[in-house]
Amino acid sequence: MSSQAARSHMSIGEVLALLQGEFPDVTISKIRFLEGEGLIEPERSPSGYRKFTHMHVEQLRYILTEQRDHYLPLRVIKDKMAEALGRPRALPEVKEEVRFSRAELLRESGLDEETLGELEDYGLLNPVARRYDADALVIARSVGAMARFGLRARHLRAVKAAAEREAGLIEQSVAPILKRRRPGAVGEADEVARELSGTLLELHAALLRAGVRDVLGR
Repeated sequence: MSSQAARSHMSIGEVLALLQGEFPDVTISKIRFLEGEGLIEPERSPSGYRKFTHMHVEQLRYILTEQRDHYLPLRVIKDKMAEALGRPRALPEVKEEVRFSRAELLRESGLDEETLGELEDYGLLNPVARRYDADALVIARSVGAMARFGLRARHLRAVKAAAEREAGLIEQSVAPILKRRRPGAVGEADEVARELSGTLLELHAALLRAGVRDVLGR
């Protein structure tokens, strides 16, 4: 790559700096979220770093303006961008929700009946009509993996309590959006909830790493 071509690319931090004057609420997490939703498609360097161009900055400026000034949900903005580029509009995806019976969950997770019963007793799993969803499988597998280190369901009540508190923070943020009852409010609330969830996960992971370093005296 020539030096001129390299200078034409920007890091995500440089893109943020260009946008924050006009959109003070934009964050790196927001930009990553919009990428994850397929609204922008920056290239990646061999080492995995995002490479943004001025075209991406203009796309982001358009998306953020439509959200701020017209309260449009992302799916509508994405369709408008596709039409402007002459691409076919995206068809709504219909995702079949995965459901497991008790026997299927035990088989897929490797848990025994006693451990599964403990998870339900401590509120870590809550089947609906005796069926379990995909998140239940993730929880069951995670608990099975931690059992190798002597951790049982009763030890994980603090983890559940922390997740519930974080969900409460998200609820506080989306409640004013839903109360306005304007067109697209549900879609906007969903986008905010997902972005906040990603940010909270990043924060939680960073705090956990810091806590582990303290435990190890590093």
